[in-house]
Amino acid sequence: MGERTPREAPGSRRNVDYVPHDLPRTLGALRASGHEIRGVKDEIRQNLLSALREGRDAWPGIVGFESTVLPQLERALLAGHDVVLLGERGQGKTRLLRSIVNLLDEWTPVIEGSELGEHPYDPITPASRRRAAELGDDLPVAWRHRDERYTEKLATPDTAVADLIGDVDPVKVAEGRSLGDPETIHYGLVPRAHRGIVAINELPDLAERIQVSLLNVMEERDIQVRGYTLRLPLDVLLVASANPEDYTNRGRIITPLKDRFGAEVRTHYPLELADEIALVQQEADLAAEVPRHLIEVVARFTRSLRESSAVDQGSGVSARFAVAAAETVAAAALRRAAITGEERAVARPVDLESVPAVLRGKLEFASGEEGRESEHLEHLLRRATADTARARLRGIDLNPLAEAVAGNPVRTGERVAAVEVVAALPAVDALTEIAKRLDAGGTEDPGPMASAAELALELLFLTRRLAKDESDDGDTVSYG
Repeated sequence: MGERTPREAPGSRRNVDYVPHDLPRTLGALRASGHEIRGVKDEIRQNLLSALREGRDAWPGIVGFESTVLPQLERALLAGHDVVLLGERGQGKTRLLRSIVNLLDEWTPVIEGSELGEHPYDPITPASRRRAAELGDDLPVAWRHRDERYTEKLATPDTAVADLIGDVDPVKVAEGRSLGDPETIHYGLVPRAHRGIVAINELPDLAERIQVSLLNVMEERDIQVRGYTLRLPLDVLLVASANPEDYTNRGRIITPLKDRFGAEVRTHYPLELADEIALVQQEADLAAEVPRHLIEVVARFTRSLRESSAVDQGSGVSARFAVAAAETVAAAALRRAAITGEERAVARPVDLESVPAVLRGKLEFASGEEGRESEHLEHLLRRATADTARARLRGIDLNPLAEAVAGNPVRTGERVAAVEVVAALPAVDALTEIAKRLDAGGTEDPGPMASAAELALELLFLTRRLAKDESDDGDTVSYG
């Protein structure tokens, strides 16, 4: 049974186009194969333990949680607890919930055609029990991939009990069945996730009466619809995400539901700069080449925003902000390359100027900062640029470069091609060291070289060792 490379994120609903041919197709063949039934929580527990013993990464694509969030989540899953992740927006809560899918068996048997994906050994609906009794070992078996065992619901105020739990199907009643007949029920998301994972994003946004409907699912593992109870021994892992402010302070989550979650795990933004950079590199879909030193500027800029008193920290600064900023820088480089006729689009520090204007709307500013938003963003971006340049160019003597440029200004900007920037650079040893430090190659590779040189020139300007003046067309500047 070879592992597939999924084309979509875990939890996406899609058709499985490959099922191994050697899997049993009837109940009798399944028994003969020695297959044993496991509850979903035990399945996750055993697969997680195997990954830990073998030293395998059980959480591919999760960055920055290795020593904080993941150990807590692993303990909760090993304990068989339903889990709620608490964290501000853009901390990767949904990504982490979807990653739990990787701990399920790749393929699991189900009764072919069963509405709730019941195990052939343990049918739970009247229809499946009847089929199992009639067909015996000839009961047909289908196989479900782990991606199909994940159900995700974004909690919204208009979510109904019928969406999550189910409701009476009027068509089935019209066919002559009584209201007390379990076969009149149209099942909701939770029962349909039987033997799988149910994830509810932004749990406190559910109306209180909807939260109440989950109580029996989490404790007694049955469901209640329209005044009568269906004793369905549901086998589900319920996971959820929430903002701590909504979950703990505003009373938007009912106490009995909070009590039924066995574990509350706090998430956070990346603690280390390297993790922030790795996250951006992993998630950003870049339209042009963005050198690592500019990704670092974006990462430092994002971290500065999370520490700024001018930004409302209650709403947080999402990791998506950093990703969008990197994509904006790449887009600016691509546009510049089209204007200047460059074949290869490589981002330069001048492209960072597009970030504050484009992404200002993604931030919520503290009260009293009206009208000063752009000023704050530009200041923090300049500081992030200077900090990155100092860190990356530490130990290089830039004075010869400053002296050479003071006598022969270098023009750079949105309408200046990289080859023109490189041609105007003075022949000083410092540039060779800068290119090596920033992996820019040399003058024969103008894109990366111009990006590296601009970072050094920007540092000289920000430390007041060079002046910078805008030209009349407003698109280019001169250092000198």
